[in-house]
Amino acid sequence: MEGVPRVPQQRGPEESATLRFGVLGPVRAWRGEELLATGSPQQRALLAALLLREGRTATASELIDALWGEEPPPRALAAVRTYASRLRKVLSPGVLVSESGGYALRLSEARSLDVAAAQELAAEAEKAKNTGDLCHARQVLNEALALWDGESLARVPGPYADTQRTRLEEWRLQLLESRLYMDLEQGCHAEAVSELTALTAAHPLRERLRELLMVALYRSGRQAEALAVYADTRRLLADELGVDPRPGLKDLQQRILQADPSLAEPSAPAQEVSSAPVRPAQLPATVPDFTGRASFVAELGAVLASAEGRVMAVSALAGIGGVGKTTLAVHVAHQARSAFPDGQLYVDLQGAGSRAAEPETVLGAFLRALGTAETAIPDSLEERAALYRSVLDGRRVLVLLDNAKDAAQVRPLLPGTEGCAALVTSRVRMVDLAGAHLVDLDVMSPDEALSLFTKIVGEERVAAERKAALDVVAACGFLPLAIRIAASRLAARRTWTVSVLAAKLADERRRLDELQAGDLAVKATFELGYGQLEPAQARAFRLLGLADGPDISLAAAAAVLDLPVDDTEDLLESLVDTSLLESAAPGRYRYHDLVRLYARACAERDEHPPSERDAALSRLLDFYLATVSGVYLIERPGDRLVDHLEHAAYPGLTFSDRHPAQDWLYSEAVCLLACVRQAMRTGMMRRAVDVLWAAVDLAESGANSKEYEAVAALLRDVAREAGDPRTEARALTALAFVHQHNGSRFDVAVEEAQSANELARSADDPLTACWSSNISGVIALYQNRNDAGEVHLTGAIENFRVLGDRPGEASALCNLSRVHLATGRTETAVELARQGTAMYDDMGHALKGANGRYALGLALTQSGKFAEATECLHQALWVFRDSRQRLWEGMTLFRLAELDLAARRPAQAAANAEMALTLLRGIGGEWRHANVLTVLGRSLNGIGQLDRARVCWREALELLEALGAPEADEVRGLLKVASAA
Repeated sequence: MEGVPRVPQQRGPEESATLRFGVLGPVRAWRGEELLATGSPQQRALLAALLLREGRTATASELIDALWGEEPPPRALAAVRTYASRLRKVLSPGVLVSESGGYALRLSEARSLDVAAAQELAAEAEKAKNTGDLCHARQVLNEALALWDGESLARVPGPYADTQRTRLEEWRLQLLESRLYMDLEQGCHAEAVSELTALTAAHPLRERLRELLMVALYRSGRQAEALAVYADTRRLLADELGVDPRPGLKDLQQRILQADPSLAEPSAPAQEVSSAPVRPAQLPATVPDFTGRASFVAELGAVLASAEGRVMAVSALAGIGGVGKTTLAVHVAHQARSAFPDGQLYVDLQGAGSRAAEPETVLGAFLRALGTAETAIPDSLEERAALYRSVLDGRRVLVLLDNAKDAAQVRPLLPGTEGCAALVTSRVRMVDLAGAHLVDLDVMSPDEALSLFTKIVGEERVAAERKAALDVVAACGFLPLAIRIAASRLAARRTWTVSVLAAKLADERRRLDELQAGDLAVKATFELGYGQLEPAQARAFRLLGLADGPDISLAAAAAVLDLPVDDTEDLLESLVDTSLLESAAPGRYRYHDLVRLYARACAERDEHPPSERDAALSRLLDFYLATVSGVYLIERPGDRLVDHLEHAAYPGLTFSDRHPAQDWLYSEAVCLLACVRQAMRTGMMRRAVDVLWAAVDLAESGANSKEYEAVAALLRDVAREAGDPRTEARALTALAFVHQHNGSRFDVAVEEAQSANELARSADDPLTACWSSNISGVIALYQNRNDAGEVHLTGAIENFRVLGDRPGEASALCNLSRVHLATGRTETAVELARQGTAMYDDMGHALKGANGRYALGLALTQSGKFAEATECLHQALWVFRDSRQRLWEGMTLFRLAELDLAARRPAQAAANAEMALTLLRGIGGEWRHANVLTVLGRSLNGIGQLDRARVCWREALELLEALGAPEADEVRGLLKVASAA
């Protein structure tokens, strides 16, 4: 409802007739969602005084003092009675009562008042904090702080309101400080800097805020700024109050100077796990070098420990061959010995082989081990299973069923009686084993893998070549069996170094052959699983392994297999059940690295005809080209670029809204770029570069710009070697675009754009020529070569018009606006930006329209039209944020900071500059970083934090001098003036 703040019903629904009251802002009352008329300021002051007494009675004289203090009007008592009478008519019957010569409010619930709700939330947050649940404490404190809707008791007169207003504001700041402290403890220091900067500007003498700002800056790697905050604080306290900072602040300064390790970002303490030591009788020996798996040991140990008092505890471990299922199960079972004093049973069910063990045979062996006479063992499976359960009745026995084929093989072997437990290992997930605790076992962590390797090879050899050892375990894909084989080979060859083994495993085509020792072989382990696949499963396993991405989506997999999505999902899920494929997330699948190598080897050996391998990758590339073209068009309706792309023979996904389209693009970015990289071969190169072009948002947002740049550079080289000027021109244009946006390689970008333009003209590729000219104009602007920039952009506008490419024309118009702005032609700059923005709006371009408003906001700022400029930039900011354009979001905040400085709002400028700095971390390049630091320094200087401003300017100057940027002169001037202050 318009005008209704978030008070005080933010947790739990209220009945429509319930009265609610708010004092954390204007004094207001609601009945359900209806805002009630609370009368004049003095009448609201009376209501506030009664509300804040929490149901206690206020006498008439107390209320007169609250409203008017020592100088009440002549008819003060009559006025109080009038106000009370009016309020009684507005409120529900029985709420405002008269008693003992005064008045009181009887609220149905304490939480009907926002202050009481905030107190309850604050208490809940304190309790959560004391128990170590900082995440919940932060969430609850944010709820409490959200109850404030501006100044407490806003526009309420009287001495009582003044006192309570001060109290409530102090309480709000305390809650805010507590929440900010938790932000830092949760590792959100970079995000907290902006808020703390604004708060220290608003409350300059509040030392706790300064302390938190110092910690946030220090943990963000900005030690010099943290120390500068202390210097600013000390000078301010001396000037304003004639005192020194409190001891805690001084101590923090010393800890920062000494780089105290305890100031580093806190990490959540690892939970210790414990499990009862156990030693089963019939189990294979546990390996002496068992390593890691602490969480799984604890989880399985807890399930086994719960067997007493339960009908039966069953845990089923599933995982790829060689992942260590048997080793873990045996280790856990040995530890559980004391919990199962009546015996431990073990069997290898040979489920991965061609002849799995028969359940009745296993039951016969179990019954004999439990003391049943041979003559007493029946023949049928059902009778043996029944006798097995009878023999176990009243006993506490652990049964380890290793290497099971499926749930049908396991069911007759389960004890089924209280106090017993079963551990099952299988390559198949036992989803159809009722009541089982399912555990999916993954590969080892890097630390666990290195530890296992070290235990087998020896500490001395590994310590001497730690990096090579890390390369070895990484080449093994952190798979325990592969690590054990590699380590055993090295341990048996004293003349080998770790580096020799690492070099042998570096060759992917030979890696599986190298990973065998004695009767152990990784390839043989995988072969057992592959040999049991149905033909359709085997084909899917082979072809999906060809794609280079870290995982693959269901839709992309359907393209590779040339099958409907539903059929593809059935196949992939069946492969997941066999543990040859992993389900990375809903609708996404991946291989273990060694399994992928094995799948590719199978494809080379078994896929007929061999051309089907290339056809599968071609379908995948077409799928990406068709889908990303559609995403591009959703963001840029009417854009002509898609008309100049290669035709995709295989269809892609379609989207009706830009948000799911963006979700797809950013979630698929790594796989898409991997496909482009893989497709750089004759016949696929042109489609590959067109995928890159249509996925330009990945570079412009900064999200994937480094990988985008690397792929574009590789495409350029391959196209040049193949003598394909069209592909080379497009790859060069993509590179120039990336370098334009990363802000640190303008000289390289100039050459790339010029070369792209020449090649595009020779290849009769007019659109590439237009875009390369547009990019050349922008780079010339950044380099202060404004005459050249105007020539490039004017030419681009004319050529875009010839092609009928209105989005391109609008882009060049907005860029030309900035050239006019740089050369002092403010009026024409505003007009050009308005033209470009209007064209974008006519075509329905939300994202590019934001770029237009960005350019218009700059021109309006320089022309002094601050209100309109602010509106333009905020509109652009919302779109950039909604479109995940982190680079442009950061740059818009930077421009807002410049605008705030021009409008003499330095505190707001500092907050915006800090947010820009956080967003642009790692993207946008050092040139943009330095420009933001310059503006941040000017903002800090404007709020009296000169020492911190100097730190920002020195860092900016260092970056700009290294780049040879002309902006360095401005920063030198700022530092010169500051040193004279």
